[in-house]
Parts: sequence; C-alpha cells; structure tokens
Amino acid sequence: MNIFSIINLLGGLALFLYGMSVMSQGLEKLAGGKLEGILRSMTSNKFKSLLLGLGVTAIIQSSSAVTVMLVGLVNSSIMTLEQSVGVIMGTNIGTTVTAWMLSLVGISSDNIFLKLLKPEAFSPIMALVGVLMMMVSKSDKRKDAGSVMLGFAVLMYGMNFMSSAMEPLKDMPEFAKVLTAFNNPVFGILAGIIVTAVIQSSSASVGILQALSMTSGLTYGMVIPIIMGQNIGTCATSVISSIGVNKNAKRVAVVHIAFNIIGTIIFMVAYSIGNYLINFSFINTAVTPVDIAIIHSLFNIFTTVIIFPFAEKLVPISQKFVGGEEDEEVEVFLDERLLATPSIAVEEARAKTNEMVEIAFQNFRDAITLSSGYNDELFEKIKSDEKLLDYYEDQLGSFNVSLTKVELSERDSANVSMMLHSITDAERIGDHSLNIAESIYELHNKGLSFSGEARRELDILSAAVNEILTLAGKTILEMDTKTALKVEPLEELIDDIVEQIKANHIVRLKNGVCTIELGFILNDILADIERVSDHCSNIAAVEIELKQNHLHMHQFVKDFKDKDNVEFTELYDEFSRKYSI
Repeated sequence: MNIFSIINLLGGLALFLYGMSVMSQGLEKLAGGKLEGILRSMTSNKFKSLLLGLGVTAIIQSSSAVTVMLVGLVNSSIMTLEQSVGVIMGTNIGTTVTAWMLSLVGISSDNIFLKLLKPEAFSPIMALVGVLMMMVSKSDKRKDAGSVMLGFAVLMYGMNFMSSAMEPLKDMPEFAKVLTAFNNPVFGILAGIIVTAVIQSSSASVGILQALSMTSGLTYGMVIPIIMGQNIGTCATSVISSIGVNKNAKRVAVVHIAFNIIGTIIFMVAYSIGNYLINFSFINTAVTPVDIAIIHSLFNIFTTVIIFPFAEKLVPISQKFVGGEEDEEVEVFLDERLLATPSIAVEEARAKTNEMVEIAFQNFRDAITLSSGYNDELFEKIKSDEKLLDYYEDQLGSFNVSLTKVELSERDSANVSMMLHSITDAERIGDHSLNIAESIYELHNKGLSFSGEARRELDILSAAVNEILTLAGKTILEMDTKTALKVEPLEELIDDIVEQIKANHIVRLKNGVCTIELGFILNDILADIERVSDHCSNIAAVEIELKQNHLHMHQFVKDFKDKDNVEFTELYDEFSRKYSI
C-alpha cells in the first residue's frame, strides 16, 4: 500500500462522510415540520417513543443527530427524560438502515437485474438526476429530493474509493497480523469504540467496516466485537452535546451510554456462552457487506428487545450518575443544540412565537377587562406579562437570527421571516396594553370615570380589536392568507371608529358631559388601541407578502384598500354593520 492508496483512502472517506451529510440534510428538509408534529404526538408511551426514534433516525440517517436533538429538547423542557428513553432505544434500530443501503456494494452476480442493483450501475444516473433537480427545479421539495439523490451517489462513490484503496491490504502480511489481533474480542470492542468516537458516526464506521470486508479477510469473529464497540463509541456525540446543559439533559447522555453498554455486555455474554456451548462454526468465515448489515441489525434489535421491558429502570440509573434535584433556577428557552436539526428548531421556535403572541393578545384583553373594574392584582399581572414579553422577544430574536445562519428549506425560511416580524409586533402590542392599563390606573387613582356613552363606544371598539387579534392569531398559527386578507378592512374600520369616538367626545365636551382631563386620558387609550390594530395589520401583511410574493407590501395594501376593490369594500361593510357606534 503506497502513498497514493492512502490518499485515495482518505479521499474516499471524505466523499463518504460528505455524501452521508448531504443525504441526511436533504432527508431532514423533506420531512420538514412533520418531525416536530410526530415528536409531540408519539412520546405518550415508551413503545410510541421507540417507534419515533426508529422512524426519525431512519429519515435523517443519523442517530448522533437525534441524540443531540434529544439533549436539546430535554434541556429546553420540551421533552421529559422519561420520554427520551424510548426514543434512544429506537435510534439504535433506525441507524441500521444505512448499513443495508451500503450493503448494495457487495452484490456480486452475473444476473442483469442484480447488477442493476449495484451502486456503480445506478449511482452515476442518480448523481446526474440529483444535480439537474437541484439546478433546474423551482420546487423546494424537488431540490431537497435532488440533494438526497446526489448525497447517496457521492456516498457510494466514496465507498468504492475506500474499497479500491484498501485492495492492496489483502496481500500485506503486516495487515494480516493486525486483523488477527481482532480475534481477541476486547481489542475488537476497543477498536470499534475509538474509530466511532473519533468520526462521531456509527453509520460511517459500519460503512468503513463494510468497505474493508470487500478487500480483506474480515471474519465474523472479528466483526462482531467491533460492531459492539461501535455501539458504545457512538455515545461520544451525546456526551459532548451534554456539556453545559441542565441535569436532566445530562441524564439523557447517561441513559444513552447505559443502554448501549448494558446491551453490549448482555450480547457479549450471550455470544460467548453460545460459542462455548455450541462452538459456532461461522466464527472464522469471511464476511460480506450484507453479512455486516445483518450482524448490525440483529445486535441492535436483540439488545433493544432484551432491555425494552426494563426501559424505565434506566432513568434512576442516570439519576445516580447525575445526582441531585433539577436546577430549577436554570431555565433554557430554546436550546442552541436544536439547530443541529433545523426543521425541529423552526417548529419549536414557532411554538414559542405562538406562546408569545397569545400572551401579548391576552395582555390587551386583560387591559380592557381592567377598564371595566380596576383591581391591583390584574394590573400587576399586566406589568409582569409585559416583562415576560420583553424576555420572549430577546430570546426568540436571538434564536431566529441563529436560524438564518443555517441552511433551511423554503418553507422554514418563510417561517423564520414571519417570526422575526411577528415577535416585534407582539412585543409592541404588549407595550400598548401596558399603556392602556396605566391609563386605567390613572383614572382609578384620580377617582375619574368615563361617561356611559363613552364607555359604550369603547366597548364596541374593544370588541372590534378583539376580533382583529383573533384574525391575526389565526394568521400566525395557520399561516392562512385568506384570514390575513380580512385584517386590513377591519383595521381600516377601527381607525374610523377611533376618529368617530374622538369627534363624539368633542360634542360631549361642549355639552359638559365630559371634561378636558378625561379627554386627554381617552385620547391616550384610543391611540394605544389604534396602534394595537396597526400591529395586527403588520402581522397579516407579512403573511400576505410571504405567500403571494408581494415584494412591495405597502403598494399592495394601498391597492387592496382602494375604493374600487370589491373584496375590501364588502369586508369593510360587513364589519361596519357588526361594530356600529
């Protein structure tokens, strides 16, 4: 084996790892927000959690990425430690899918149909089709499908490069001696641990083993311990990701390690006893890539089936290693580790954005309730929630900026763009709600009150704003353009109602029913209510812009509000009949 073979080996490894990364990212984007929905619905019991772990790992082709995601989810209190146990078990089975795909390189037959299954036959076509889809297609989904095809082709090319580079090894006596050392299970397990920990991918290390099996005399006796070690080495990623997280998130890493070590010990004992009693005849038989895929699958399925009934016992084990109560004072809003799986990160950010919007909208409703009858407790709640909204804006703003720096699908990019706009509007709605509450406090403190007619008009205006809040909330939650188009006519009506109330106040002032001092407070409240509706209009406008690609949003709104626009006029008239003063 000369220097050129080593260069080819390293180049093949680079292509292999890069192809796996591209394919994994493409698959994740294709899954999109579905992963988050599955995540929330399938962790209700440990069997569903196992299926979740199996499915997600099979989709994104990386058990390491899933375990990092779990650490982040538990650290953010989105998932509990108990729910993560079943998912971890499922990832061990899901990761075997890659080995089966890679085993295609080991097909050897003169049959034309079997030859077509060999990657060297279809990889060039997949690469070409993948590149064309990425370059020509306008559909985000088709581009992602193209990246999956290209990633798979590059991965297979890397596999072939590694196999070719290792071909000379079979004639080297020194390499034969090294392989002989792996007949000792301890050395095999250590080798599997070290290689997998270094490259942080059990799928990749199994792939390297499959490439090696095509050119050397690897036997079952050598491969089985190495695969056991790979199962432990893959825990390195979750250990690294658990640095700097809360105790429950650290326990996720401990559960992962404990499950894999206990499983390896059980399998090793069963394998050794079986070999001692039966003397397995296949121990010295050479393995193929397909054999390695079978061993890998059987090992992970066996360990999962054996330990699964006792899954809940892994939680107290992790609590013994990471002792003490959870750090209640440490609150993680959205863990940066979620960025490793962008589609999950976007959906969790959306969930937090929806929480923020609901808090802001409820703050306005509380402020209006306060005007019906002042009480200190509600006033303090409004002030407290406004501070909470400031915190949400800061945390969500930072997280969304981080999301803009990672590669996102078109749908996720639109989500992030809308969130960046929406959190600002939600925070400003909170500010205006507090202003309204402070105006009510001023009335209470001075012993003042509005006239019955002014009170009636404010109630109608508040009802209209409450509806526009509902429409804006639905726009964010469902990304519904049809609902968004209803916001602008109602916002226009609210502006007109505000002007009408101001005019009515002047009449009452002339008639001596209201005072100048009350007029100042009323104007402040009306200004804040009007600004709340303006921010609802902003939220709807962003949705329309993103969905209908109206780059000149202000011009679009102006055209939509034109007196000749039938849709706008009909909606305005409908709302006018509903909220007439």
